Formats: sequence, C-alpha cells, structure tokens
Amino acid sequence: MTSPLEPINLDDFETLAREKLSAMAWAYYASGAHDEVTLRENRAAFDRISLHYRVLQDVSRRDLATTVLGSRVSMPILVAPTAFHGLAHPDRELATTRAAGKAGTVMILSTLATSSVEEVVAAASGPVWFQLYVFKDRAATEALVRRAERAGAKALVLTVDAPLLGRRERDVRNRFQLPPGLRVENLVPEGMSDLPPTACDSGLAAYFASLLDPALTWKDLEWLRGVARVPLVVKGIVRADDAARAVDSGAQAIVVSNHGGRQLDTSPATISVLPAIVERVAGRAEVFLDGGVRRGTSVLKALALGARAVLVGRPILWGLAVGGEAGVSAVLDVLRTELDLALALSGCTNVASVGRDLIEP
Repeated sequence: MTSPLEPINLDDFETLAREKLSAMAWAYYASGAHDEVTLRENRAAFDRISLHYRVLQDVSRRDLATTVLGSRVSMPILVAPTAFHGLAHPDRELATTRAAGKAGTVMILSTLATSSVEEVVAAASGPVWFQLYVFKDRAATEALVRRAERAGAKALVLTVDAPLLGRRERDVRNRFQLPPGLRVENLVPEGMSDLPPTACDSGLAAYFASLLDPALTWKDLEWLRGVARVPLVVKGIVRADDAARAVDSGAQAIVVSNHGGRQLDTSPATISVLPAIVERVAGRAEVFLDGGVRRGTSVLKALALGARAVLVGRPILWGLAVGGEAGVSAVLDVLRTELDLALALSGCTNVASVGRDLIEP
C-alpha cells in the first residue's frame, strides 16, 4: 500500500489538486486556448535557458527581499490574479490573501473573484492590488476603481489582452459555469449581471462578451490613468513597442504576460520576449513577468533577464485546492526555498546581484 504523496515541488501540488477538484474546476484552471501550444511553451521556454553560474563566491548569507511599486516584499514572487478561487476551497480568495500576507508578498485580486475586494483587503496583512477589466459601461468601471481604492488596494492591474475571451475548448466541452453558492462578488454590486447558467459553449465566454469592451484603445488607458489615484500596472504585453506605449500612456509597471496561454494560442512564451521589452522600457517602469514559472530557477532566469518580480497563478490554485491557506503557504515556501538555493548555487547573495551575465556570460 503506497503512502499519500507528500508534495515537494509544484508538480506534486498539481497532481494532488487534480484529485481534489471537480472535473469542471480542474479543466477551467488548467486549460489554455485552442491547442494549448502557448500554455506548454511558456514552461518549455524556461527549460531551454541555461544558467552560467559563478563559483567561489561567499554566499553564506542571502537576501531575497526586493520592492515592487514602493512596497517591500520578502521575495520577488507575487500572487497573480486568477479567477474563482471558490472552485478550489471554501475559504476562497481569503485563504490565498492570508497566505500571501504571511509570505510577505503581494496578493493581486481578480475582478472575477468569488470574494469581494472589501473582504480581501480586510483579511490582508500585506499589499493587495486589484486586477481590472474596462467594461462597456465606463461609469461602472470607474465605480469599481473607486471601490477598490476605498477598500485599500495599493495598485490597479489592467488586463489588456482580453478584448474577447480566448476559446478554451475544455471549458466549451464542459459548458463551464459557476456552481450554486458562488458568484462574481466584485461585479454584482455594480449592477452587472452575474455569470449565468449555460446550455451550450462556455458561459464565461458569453459573460465576457456581454461586459467587456472590444473597442478599447490606448486613449482608454490614458482615461484610466486620469481616473486612478493609485499606481497603474498594465498586464498582457508581449511586444516591446506596446510596452513603450503603455509607459508613455501612464503605466508605472507592466506585466509581460500572455494570460497563461489562455488567450491567443501560439503567442510567444513570455520569457522569450522579456529581454526586448526590458530593453525598450529602459528603466522607465517596473517590469514583471508571468507564465510558466514552476521552479526557483525560473524566477532566477526572469530576474537575470530584467524582470523585477514574477507572478505565479496556477500553482497558487493547486496549493489552495490541496490545503487551503496552508496549501498556498506551502507553495510559496517551495518557491522561496528553491529560489534561495538557486541564488546560492549561482554565486549570488541577493536579487540585486542577479544580472544578465548568468544567461550570457
């Protein structure tokens, strides 16, 4: 008789989470768009990058701390915005937020959360950023911004790569919908309809199409910058020219992201486009990255190529499904431990000492 798997890496958490989640929830969290080429490539691209470590460096003391948008964090690993944590655990986003605070890092709350921004900030012991979509109803968008700011969100993270929802065929087959008792807590109070039951296709895709504005342009980003009273982060950039324009339009940070491979399939892996974006931004804004981060060495490679920090999404959900708040804490601890080891073995004592020479000596 075999003993239950004791998770020692993020893949183990994923294996255990699949056993605990419903088939519909698993498919929603795990899926990518169409053939899931980008979903796989996000991770595979990290594996093709070698680390050219230094030896005979004094690495007896190491420090993982850094700052993001002026907030000190214990490590350059942030909790990415992901929807519907209530599918994974009854404590929903509140458990994730508490774990992020204990880990000394930032919780980024999705608009499509099953907990309200007010609940989440009240449960937080660290910074909370609010991920935002711009809706057809600009007044409702502005009202949501004001709610997030009043609640205490320290930044807005505008997702710009979803004028429509990518076609996630696993969701289509499952006719994805939220189970009874869960709803989109941040939108219903603003007078927007909740995610409806669906008899065909993906209910989420139809919901997006009814609310989001596919006519969004750079002028709308400038409008939001004028509305917001907190720093603005633009998430969903894979081109250097778009990164530069985002900064010109008022973004104080960008996230190099392809939405976890869930939007345009065959879009580039984020780590592959990071260097060009960092070069183009040229220090005018902070640059973060998400997509495919599963090891401490992945974090180290992103830092070496110019990212200030990475965002981690799906592994947080796996931890939440496995053990609630404790499971999320365990996932963050695994990444912290792996990054600390990778730093030491690379001859680095802190994140500021990580440079491009680790990739290109």
